[in-house]
Amino acid sequence: MASLELLLLHLHLVVCVYLPAPANVTILSFNMEHTLSFTPGADTPFGTLFAVEILGSRRKSWRPVSGCSHLMVGQTCNLTQAFKNPFRHYQARVQAFAPNQTSDWTLTGLFQPLIDTILGPPDVSVSGCGNCLVLQLRVPTSVVVENLKDVHRELLIHVQRTRDGAQFRLSPHFQEEILISYLQPGVEYCVTVAVKTLFNSNALPSRPHCAFTSPPPPAASDLVGYGVLSAVSISGFLLLGFFLHRCRLGLRLRRRRLSSSPSDSLPRGQTGGAAPPGRPGQTSAPQVHKDGSADCLLLEHRPVQPMRSCSERGKEDSHIGC
Repeated sequence: MASLELLLLHLHLVVCVYLPAPANVTILSFNMEHTLSFTPGADTPFGTLFAVEILGSRRKSWRPVSGCSHLMVGQTCNLTQAFKNPFRHYQARVQAFAPNQTSDWTLTGLFQPLIDTILGPPDVSVSGCGNCLVLQLRVPTSVVVENLKDVHRELLIHVQRTRDGAQFRLSPHFQEEILISYLQPGVEYCVTVAVKTLFNSNALPSRPHCAFTSPPPPAASDLVGYGVLSAVSISGFLLLGFFLHRCRLGLRLRRRRLSSSPSDSLPRGQTGGAAPPGRPGQTSAPQVHKDGSADCLLLEHRPVQPMRSCSERGKEDSHIGC
């Protein structure tokens, strides 16, 4: 009976360790956010679950990670809160288990959050200031990064001139606003920025951000266009002035013609002369006609004869009655 129990216990242990161990257990860290990932071992049965445990440098026993005790295939474990101290070394392990079955543990290497994390690029904005560039920086924030504000940090700034590819590098202390001086005015520069700490150089640079130091000068084609536009405008103003002068001159001539007196149209010798005196009670011929009549206009263009009496005129024209 005792031998049978030992045999069953041995078979149970064999069955318990038969489950394949997890593979490719790794810890990926980006901006102090730590994630453990793994893949199931070969021939792992469907429905197998996985558990994660960690071991700190000051602890001698493994402890399970909250929320990572029943992981399924394809799930990951967030270790950000488990790795609270960024300066300590940690280690993690993963085990597969099923009803009455477990696998061997698969361990990771030692992990130190501050050194092994990858620092992502900051948020960058660039603007020109004449012969300089102003960089506005904002580092991605997290609970752990907020605790590292007093840690020495540096910026890796790469500046390249777009026109000819000339470039240089800067390594100033981290500030939210950086001034890059002694640049050429009206020239475009592209800037990439990366952040690193005293303990970590795994920094990813930002994408290039380009800006002009000051508004660029107009291109040659723009100057030609402005010249043509100016010439057309000047020609239009000259033509307009010429037409206005012609119109004013025509108006002046018309006014002079209209304002001229009737005596200007009389023949020589009688211009400005007084009309011969007539007999009392008689009126000159032009005054008999109304102004504006055709007879009056005809009389204005022939010599004015003195009025004669009917007896005198009858001698010449007997058919006209007095």
